[in-house]
Amino acid sequence: MYQTSRLHLRPSRPNDATKLFRAIADQHIVRNLSSAPWPYSMADAESLASLKFDPREPCLFIFRKDAGETELIGVAGLDRMTSGEVELGYWIAKKQWNHGFAFEAGQKMVEIARTELKLTRLLAGYFVDNPASGRVLEKLGFVPTKGLVNRHSRGRGGAAPCQMCTCDL
Repeated sequence: MYQTSRLHLRPSRPNDATKLFRAIADQHIVRNLSSAPWPYSMADAESLASLKFDPREPCLFIFRKDAGETELIGVAGLDRMTSGEVELGYWIAKKQWNHGFAFEAGQKMVEIARTELKLTRLLAGYFVDNPASGRVLEKLGFVPTKGLVNRHSRGRGGAAPCQMCTCDL
């Protein structure tokens, strides 16, 4: 559905569950997400992979073009919060870290927010013990808001300091 120079991003399909489970079932990933449970089960993967695509809140599975759709390397999405604002979220499989894939997928999601959803601002956040995600957001044009917030993480089993950021589109 969407392409970058090295990535293919598309809505989930039920047969993606096994690939999703292999990519995300790592505590190093899940602890940096707010809503993913730990331990992450195959049932969790099946549930996410079976979600109906909503173009107003796109959740896209990320594949490296050079591997086709055989290896899912992450997920990126735009979620509407209870405040009405939209938040960018993403994760990349651990063995794919440090290759710029989070930034590349993030650029595509920012483009979708601006051009398709006609948004003028996005939110995003990162747990302060995950500065790599903060660097990705900074490269995408996000700026930190003042102060930290305690944000619940199901993967951590509690709240942790989170730096919220905004990006004017």
